[in-house]
Amino acid sequence: MSVSTAGRESLVRHLLHITTPALWPTWPFLPLVRRCRGREELGLLFDAMGTATLPGYSATVFFCNLYLLPPSFEEFLELPKEVYDSAEELLAAGWRVD
Repeated sequence: MSVSTAGRESLVRHLLHITTPALWPTWPFLPLVRRCRGREELGLLFDAMGTATLPGYSATVFFCNLYLLPPSFEEFLELPKEVYDSAEELLAAGWRVD
């Protein structure tokens, strides 16, 4: 199945935002959503390198709502999460900037 030009442009826009924390309106977090089979999952990207010099989280989606963040950094890192090898893989799993 081929992706339409509009679909490719949308993916490029999402990829740009996911990989550029300076564009995140709620930095150091970027709200994400995954809609599938009538369900909606909420997640957050976290700029771990930019805030804590902590590698390995650039393509990690934490299952959390921006308004329900845990009180501590340690508790945030303990949240359920999905870890991807790249931003492209994250997009392929259906996550989009919310």
